[in-house]
Amino acid sequence: MFKQRSRFGRFIDEQLGYGGQERIKEETGLTRETVSKACNKQEYTPKGGILKLLLQATKHLTGKNVKKDDFWA
Repeated sequence: MFKQRSRFGRFIDEQLGYGGQERIKEETGLTRETVSKACNKQEYTPKGGILKLLLQATKHLTGKNVKKDDFWA
């Protein structure tokens, strides 16, 4: 059985493949738990500085111009 992934988690999987979540963790300096929440919990919406770090790291690692609205409502 596979885990449900959030839109952010699915994007990371598609763009960065295996180890993408770990690369986001290293790029942001956030804890593994915080990055895991963003990738796995569909009801989780990061706030403020955490959101900014996640988006900056995602832009840097994927080269895509991502926005908050792409992943979280």
